[in-house]
Amino acid sequence: MAQASAAKPDAASGWRDFGPLELTPILDAAVDEFRESGFHGATVRQIARRVGMTVPALYYHHENKEGLLVALLELGTSEVAWRVRAAAREAPGSPRDQFVNVIEAIVLHMTYRFRLAALDSETRYLSPSNRRRYSARRKTVETVLTEVIETGSREGTFTIADPVETSRALLGMCQSVARWYHADGPLSPEEIAARYVDIALMTVGAHPRLQR
Repeated sequence: MAQASAAKPDAASGWRDFGPLELTPILDAAVDEFRESGFHGATVRQIARRVGMTVPALYYHHENKEGLLVALLELGTSEVAWRVRAAAREAPGSPRDQFVNVIEAIVLHMTYRFRLAALDSETRYLSPSNRRRYSARRKTVETVLTEVIETGSREGTFTIADPVETSRALLGMCQSVARWYHADGPLSPEEIAARYVDIALMTVGAHPRLQR
């Protein structure tokens, strides 16, 4: 049974397009319960009550509470991964433009999909096998960003000592957005993304203010 979907737009710039995230009623209730109570504090009974179904009925669709978290995490990581890959492909031959696109794609995901992105802090409760699966999916984003930074560093576009650690630092910065972002805040997702792109460019020494 299809549990959730996030359609991929056909246009080349589709990675910037965020329509409503379609979750099943169960997953919609689960993401709210996890965000409010944390994975450890949430119970299947509470989630079932939000949906208006019995616990046995919920277990018919999902094996257990961890299964709900895994479904939500896989949806989020799959979506951000394809958006980041599409963002990088949109600017072939230009590490700087690829870098700008990738950072923008990540921050847009962290804002438009903050309900899913904020669940990253709950991965500590995953079983070892599920944690490995999640880490592998999340590694896709880090790999794309690292490769862009490495290329830019070789070509002299970026001035950094360690592309891998720089990539990790930037991802940590971007991922933190989901923990404080509010849809009714003063800045739009696009405005936040633009500010973080500015910070990221300064981090790799590619901001105009740092160039002579």
